Amino acid sequence: MSLASRGKWPRLALMLYAILAYGFLFAPIAASFVFSLNADRFPTLPLSGFSFAWYEAILSDRAVWDALLNSLRVAFLTAILSTTFGFGAAYTDYRYNFFGKGAYLALALLPPTVPVLVLGLAMLAFLSRISLSGELYSVVIAHSVLATPFAMAIIRLRLSQIDPAIEGAAWNLGASPWRAMRYVILPFARPAIISALFLTMAVSFDEYAMAWFVSGLNETVPVRVLSILQGSVSPEINAIGSIVFTISIALVVLAQVIYTRNQNSQNRRMSH
Repeated sequence: MSLASRGKWPRLALMLYAILAYGFLFAPIAASFVFSLNADRFPTLPLSGFSFAWYEAILSDRAVWDALLNSLRVAFLTAILSTTFGFGAAYTDYRYNFFGKGAYLALALLPPTVPVLVLGLAMLAFLSRISLSGELYSVVIAHSVLATPFAMAIIRLRLSQIDPAIEGAAWNLGASPWRAMRYVILPFARPAIISALFLTMAVSFDEYAMAWFVSGLNETVPVRVLSILQGSVSPEINAIGSIVFTISIALVVLAQVIYTRNQNSQNRRMSH
C-alpha cells in the first residue's frame, strides 16, 4: 500500500467520525425545525403537510413578543457588563503577577462549572437579601456572573499573544498608562472584545434556570417556553425553539468570524 493511500484512510475515518458526531448533536435541532413546519398538532412522520401556522401563532402572541424583547434587552446589557468585567479580569492576569494569582484565576473562571440550578438559587438568595430580586436587571446581574468567565477566557487568550514589551515601550515613549491602554492594548484585543460581546450575548439569550429564579414576572424566552409547556405540549415550542436556536447560532458564528478575520488582519499588519 502506498504512502498516499495509507494517509487517505485516516482522513476518511476522521471525516466520517465528524459527520456522525455533528449528526448526533444536531439531529434533535433539525427535528425541531421540521416539526415546527408540520401542519398537524402532533410531531408525526410522515408530515401531514407544511404550514407556517405555528410561527404565525407565536408572532401574534403578545407574551412571546414581550419575552423576546426582555431576552434581547438582557442579552445586550449582559454582553456589555460581562465583556467589560471580563476584559478587566483578563488584563489583570496579563499585566500583574501577585500572590494568589492561581486562586484568582480559579475563582474568576468558576461560575460556568457550578450547576446552574445551584447558581440560580444562590443568586436568588443573594439578590433577595439586598432587595434586587424579581426585576429585569436581576437577570442581567445573574447572567453577567455566568457570562463574564467566557469573556475573560477569550480576551485572556488574545492578550497572551501580545509582546509584553510593546506596552512598556509605549510608556517609555511618554504615553500614560491610559493612552497605552487606548492605543496599544485595546486595538490589539479588539477582535476578542467583539467576539466576547457576541458570545456572552448568546450565553445570556439561551440561559433559563437563573432567569427563572430571579426574573419574577419578567419572562425571558426560555422562561416563556416553560410556561407554555406547563399548560400543554404545543407545536409552538418547536417554532420558538427554532427561532432561539437561529439567533443563538448566528451570534456564535458572528463571534467566531469576527475574531478570526480581525485577528488575521492584525497579524498581517504586524508582520509588515
